[in-house]
Amino acid sequence: MQEYPRAEIEATVAEYVATRERIRAGEGWWTELARFFTDDAVYIDPAWGRVEGLAAIREFFDESMGGLEDWKFPITAIGYDGNIVLIKWTQIVPGAHPDGRPFEQSGLSTMRYAGHGKFDYDEDILNMAHVNEDMRASGWRPAANFTFPPREPNRDWSMPPNE
Repeated sequence: MQEYPRAEIEATVAEYVATRERIRAGEGWWTELARFFTDDAVYIDPAWGRVEGLAAIREFFDESMGGLEDWKFPITAIGYDGNIVLIKWTQIVPGAHPDGRPFEQSGLSTMRYAGHGKFDYDEDILNMAHVNEDMRASGWRPAANFTFPPREPNRDWSMPPNE
């Protein structure tokens, strides 16, 4: 397994974070993140399951984020361990609790850097029971362009071989 220079990984993560910030500001769409993945990348989502290949990842970003334009996903911390990047983020559902606290959940992405500014693996972890509780409590309802996740997603979270 090749270990990539930390500076190269950090530069890619900085571009990735900047892209997410543009999307958060309404100046882009989630499919722009596809450029950070290899052609054979694997993406694991807590609701959608395993998504394999760049074309499928691009489609996943488009389908899974449609209708969530008013949700926010700020990054709160980043950690590095060799080629592995941990990105801590918060999911914020529109609305607030009666005491003013936002409806928010803790999320974590485990990504594996594969060189040339790309990742070949991303596993997002989020407690979907908490998300569902917040959606009910907030009164959030899906927009017309919302696509529900598959009924029986592939739950294989294994990393692809690292050559």
